[in-house]
Amino acid sequence: MKLIIASYFLLILTVGCISDDSSERTYDQKKITDLRQEIIDLVDSSVCNDDSECAYIAFGSKPCGGPWEYLVYSTSIDTQLLLSKVEEYNATEKAYNEKWGIISDCMYVTPPEDVICEDGKCKAVYPEIGE
Repeated sequence: MKLIIASYFLLILTVGCISDDSSERTYDQKKITDLRQEIIDLVDSSVCNDDSECAYIAFGSKPCGGPWEYLVYSTSIDTQLLLSKVEEYNATEKAYNEKWGIISDCMYVTPPEDVICEDGKCKAVYPEIGE
């Protein structure tokens, strides 16, 4: 009987730990998702009148290193706020990847060749394939 009770207690303890890890990971993911949305909303609110108002920044942290993508934005927004939020996001995602053993492809993401203002929005320009 003591063996059954001890086994039951061990099972509950193990399931409790698994549940805690799952909820902790969910919390970490939500933090990243919420911060990402704040950044995207800020970038989407930017407008431009001229190419000189456009810029880009590396965004995200691949487990192998480097960004997932490049965000293109206009300097019409609070760029210091954007840069600090992106820095926080990149560091948070990097820590998440390390904590949870996340893997990904190790493909290099090319930054834009240029950024232009088109219809009031900044857009990335990439070289044509084969050039």
